[in-house]
Parts: sequence; structure tokens; C-alpha cells
Amino acid sequence: MAGSESDNSTPSGEDKADADRTESGKEQEQEASTPMSPARKRLNAIIGGAVLLVCVAAGVAYWLHSRHYESTDDAFIDSNQSQIASQVSGRVVELLVADNQHVEKNQPLLRIDRRDFEVKLEQAEAQEANAVAQVAQARADLLYQMASLAQQTAQVRVAEADLTQAKQDLARFTGTDPAAITRQQLEQSQATTKSAFAKLDSAKQAVQAGEAQVASQRTKIDAAQASVRQNHADVDNAKLQLSYTEVLAPQAGKVTRRTVNLGNYVTPGQALVAVVPDDMWVTANFKETQLVHMNVGQPVDVTVDAYPDKVLHAHIESLQRGTGSVFSSLPAENATGNYVKVVQRLPVKIVFDGDDWRHLPLAPGLSVSPRVTVR
Repeated sequence: MAGSESDNSTPSGEDKADADRTESGKEQEQEASTPMSPARKRLNAIIGGAVLLVCVAAGVAYWLHSRHYESTDDAFIDSNQSQIASQVSGRVVELLVADNQHVEKNQPLLRIDRRDFEVKLEQAEAQEANAVAQVAQARADLLYQMASLAQQTAQVRVAEADLTQAKQDLARFTGTDPAAITRQQLEQSQATTKSAFAKLDSAKQAVQAGEAQVASQRTKIDAAQASVRQNHADVDNAKLQLSYTEVLAPQAGKVTRRTVNLGNYVTPGQALVAVVPDDMWVTANFKETQLVHMNVGQPVDVTVDAYPDKVLHAHIESLQRGTGSVFSSLPAENATGNYVKVVQRLPVKIVFDGDDWRHLPLAPGLSVSPRVTVR
């Protein structure tokens, strides 16, 4: 029994922990109720004021710094891509480039079967040669007609001389004593004179016919020469069509979006491949409220999202004369319906400085973040 009473009088571990917490709470209450000393209050006020002053100074410094810059996230790499299409129909017999391959200007990209076009060129050249021969024949005929005209003109002079002689004979017979000549001689002289008149008229008409033939022959020469020019144009067109069988790169760049393969049959206007040029720039769409101090030539720092650790230097080349909404498929009609003012964006063309940007594999459409120095 004595042992049992001794165990009940000894406090347990939980009771001791509760007693300690009670005593600690009492001490904290005593400290909280103790008033803060003036020195500690001044220290706390100084620390709070210093923190506030630092925050204000940092805000002012940021404002002073940021007001000299304008930036936007609505910007991307841009370029003039060339969509190359076929200009003739045919089967692709040679494919000379691969995807993403760099090509130079006028470098062959592919070749189309040229045999049909070579045949057409030979036909056009044969027709041109025939037309040239016709011109030569027409000129020879003109020389013959001119020689005939000269002969007919000479016949006119002969007829005029015969007529003159006949008139003189008739005048002599008429002025002579009728008893000295016979009636037959007079009638024969009169008939000779009439015949000379008729021959002269015939010769003159022959000359007129010869002149008409010469004029007609000159017209035939003009027509033959026009045919030569037409056939020469056909030859040039056949050569041009033949040249289209070799598709060339219009500018230096990289091959993209190749949709043609060896053996494909292509038709005029069919897109075959695209070439992305080496020259690129940045198109940044700034808000209209950011353009107050923005001018051509101002320096720009460009950060490409794909390469955030690299800053590229550039400058503003031009500001587009028109916002993006003006050139949209459905431009805004502010004069109709209810009007809600929306801040517009203006495309700004930014051109890179130096060649640092060429060392990065940039591609049209990549997002960038330009920062323009406007001070």
C-alpha cells in the first residue's frame, strides 16, 4: 500500500510539459505587457523609413530609365519568301536540291523534261527559215516586175516615136497636091496614124499595169517580212518555253516547303518549292501610344525568344503608313454601328546592324522582343 501511495504522489511527464507551457505563456504575456523603449521605437522607424525610401528611389530610377525605351512582345522575324511555281507542263526528270539546302541566285533547283519543247523550237525555226525564203523570193519577183516595167516604159517611148512619124507622114500627104498622091497612100497614112495612137495607148496601159504589179509585189514583200517577224517571235517564245524547263532560284536563300519529287508531273502555276532569302528583318507592331518619340534611325536591341542570351543590335528603318487593321481583310467601319475605341498597332520595320544576326539560325516567324531607345 505504501508503494502505491508513493506512485500517485509523483507527477507524470505530461503534467510537467503542461506546467512548462503555462509558465512560458505567463512570461510572454509579461514581456508583451512591458512597454517598448523609445530607442527601439526610433530604430524601427528608421528601418521602415529607409526601406520606404529605397523603394521610392528604385521606382523613380526605373521610371526615369524606362521612359527612354519602348518595347513590345508583338514582334517577329520577317522576310520576302519566294514561292516558286512551274511555268510549263511536264515531268520532273532532275531534282537538284534537298530540304533546307542553301542555294545561290539563279542556281538550278529542278529540271522538267524538255524534249517536247525542243521539237516545238525546231518547228518554229523551220517556219522562220521558210518565211525568210519567201521574203527573198518576193524581192526577186519585185526585181522582175521592175524590169518588166522598164521594158513597158521603153515601149511607150517607141510608140510615141511611131506616132510622131505617122503624124508627120499624114501631114505631108495632106499638104501635098492631091494629084501627086494616090488615095490609097492617103488612107494608108491615116490608118498608120490611128494604129500608132492605139499602140501608144496600149503601151501606156501596160505601164500602168506594170506599176500596179510592182506596188502589189512590194506589198507581198511587206507581208513576207511581217511573217518573218511573226515566226521570229514564235522562235523566241519556243526558246523561252524551253528555258522554263529549268527552274532557277530567284534569290539566294534556303529551300523550304518542297512539294515536288522526282517523276512528278507538274502544271503551270503549281507551287513546287519556296526559298527563304538570306536577308531578314524584324516587324514590330507597336501601340500607337508608343510612337510619340519614335523616329527612323533610332537604335534597337533585339532579343530572340529562341536565343534569349543573345542581344542583337538594329535600328528603325521605316514606319508603315497605315495600321494593321487598315490592311486587314475586313477593315473597321467606324462610321457604322456603335464605336469602341481600341488602341491600334503600327508595324515598324527594324533592320539588323552588322553580321552578328547571320550567325544565328533565324527563320521568318520567330518571336522577338525589340527595345527601342527613344531618348
